[in-house]
Amino acid sequence: MTLIVTWNVQSCRGVDMVIDPERIARVIRSMGPVDVVCLQEISVNDPEVGDGASCDQVQTLAKLFPEFGVHFGAAIDRGVRDLPRWRFGNLILTRATVVQEFCHSLPEPADVDNKHMPRQAMEIVIAEGGHALRVVTTHLDYHSSINREAQIDRLRQMQAEVAANHRTPPIPGHGPFAAAPRPASLVLCGDFNFVAGDGHYHRLLSPGKDHASSLHDAWSAFHGDVPNDPTCGVFDRDQWPGGAHCRDFNFVTADVAARIRSINVDLDTDASDHQPVCLDLDW
Repeated sequence: MTLIVTWNVQSCRGVDMVIDPERIARVIRSMGPVDVVCLQEISVNDPEVGDGASCDQVQTLAKLFPEFGVHFGAAIDRGVRDLPRWRFGNLILTRATVVQEFCHSLPEPADVDNKHMPRQAMEIVIAEGGHALRVVTTHLDYHSSINREAQIDRLRQMQAEVAANHRTPPIPGHGPFAAAPRPASLVLCGDFNFVAGDGHYHRLLSPGKDHASSLHDAWSAFHGDVPNDPTCGVFDRDQWPGGAHCRDFNFVTADVAARIRSINVDLDTDASDHQPVCLDLDW
């Protein structure tokens, strides 16, 4: 069994505006014996947020999950002389064995009509019980449709590339040329800033060359025609005046979809403006 939680925690700030990493950790642990935790909007030394978010949230969360390995990908990494570097991005915590990790910068094409910021995807390859699985977590652009479409296309290209390499036996090598597990089997999770059924959702799920390069919504794969539970705007109506909706997903390859034991959204917590999503795999 592999239990994966994905959650946009907005720098660990709850709907009550209190920044509390310990509360985030309590909610995650209440969801069961979690193996992989994927968090978006993690801050390190943010000079503008203040309170607890101005500290190193990566290290704070690492201490709260001491049995987990820490894999952080900064979409923003900025610094000036004599001040701590400001980082902001995606964090993966896992108790599983990680045999490879990758930090992917996502495209940020020019858009004169909308503000936008750098985006990133964090990838780990876990290997337990003889089975390898890739877990990628990301947070796509909110304001710019141009940026979001380019980022969707890059994620699809990444999957097609991994699938193609997996089909081709590697040439034997040593050192950095030695082959390492990186299967096509994938869980791609995070805050995609589109809603279920819209054009960007279908863009990501457009069929690829084969099963290994195509993705499926894990919720639909398990629940069929049941609408996705809301993952945003459940409690926070100030940032989300339109109300509750789903913009956080787990997208999976067909072989992973066949091994889903359950997928559910925690609709009770208001520790963030988003809700955590838990994917349980027979993996």
